[in-house]
Amino acid sequence: MADSSKVQEYKEGLKQQAEQLVLKGFPETIVKLNNILETTQFKNRKFSDVHQDLNIPVPDPIVLNSHTDLPSAKKTKFDNSISSQDGTKVMILPSGSVPTNKHLVELIENVKPHIRKLVEDSNLMKMWISFMIPKIEDGNNFGVSIQEDTLAEVQSVESEAAAFFDQISRYFISRGKLISKVAKYPHIDATGELYRNLTKKNT
Repeated sequence: MADSSKVQEYKEGLKQQAEQLVLKGFPETIVKLNNILETTQFKNRKFSDVHQDLNIPVPDPIVLNSHTDLPSAKKTKFDNSISSQDGTKVMILPSGSVPTNKHLVELIENVKPHIRKLVEDSNLMKMWISFMIPKIEDGNNFGVSIQEDTLAEVQSVESEAAAFFDQISRYFISRGKLISKVAKYPHIDATGELYRNLTKKNT
């Protein structure tokens, strides 16, 4: 009996939280997000406002007069590397590390808490709707079907919100791969254009 009363108490508390979320929490969140969208950080921003050049210089091309002027393979391989007595050679950038795009990082850090809260709120709504679904034998089959459809929509929202977290991670992974390509092939303009397209896609 004690366990069943605790379960019932938990359900009642969860229902109250969900009702407050629907009546008060969601409207407040909508107003807050609309205010954020009206800030200069989000409203009417151009690509040039968030674009950040890579800190990767393009080396001067090597002019060869004949085949005899070709540098040795060993010299070409380790011209821009740090050698040590043991271990592998580590390639470096002459101008230091390539920083993250601070403009996009600021946007991501601003949005992430709201995405996380949406996942948590969706989970709360799922549990609330599940507790509210009556048993089939109660005879209210039409109401059950509506609640099940609503539950499916909430689950879809939760999945989409979770996918945004994955998209953030995929952006940084893709950016790292593209930057490594630009560093490896600085004379190929296509790699730089791929990086610019990635930045546009995520703004």
